[in-house]
Amino acid sequence: MTTRKDIMTTAPTPTTLMERMEIEILEATPERLVGRMPVAGNTQPYGLLHGGASVVLAESLGSMGAALCAGPGRAIVGLDINATHHRAARSGFVTGVATPISVGRTLACFEVIITDEEDRRICTSRITCLIRDGVPGA
Repeated sequence: MTTRKDIMTTAPTPTTLMERMEIEILEATPERLVGRMPVAGNTQPYGLLHGGASVVLAESLGSMGAALCAGPGRAIVGLDINATHHRAARSGFVTGVATPISVGRTLACFEVIITDEEDRRICTSRITCLIRDGVPGA
């Protein structure tokens, strides 16, 4: 007989926030990063997509986009993120599309638009990242 403890110790444990939230990258270029995330498991007590989950999706996509623009050997650190939540999502998946607003040698700014499966805008976010020449603290 399998117990809860057995399942917990044999099931793979997510090691990153993206894994815990089941964020999947669908497309990744310096000009456009697309990812999706299930609503289930990322909700607040009323069963709606948690606003913080939308921000995690936006920051993940924007930071990856900045890393792709910066190139190898550079480190990305988030400086600022904001989000406007337009409507609720209750089920299915939400999809985020990150596109660069401005990319320079030390700063990258991305807009992230999150939509539901009916292509209705759920959230608009903007993230600004610092591009460093090395890993912070190393």
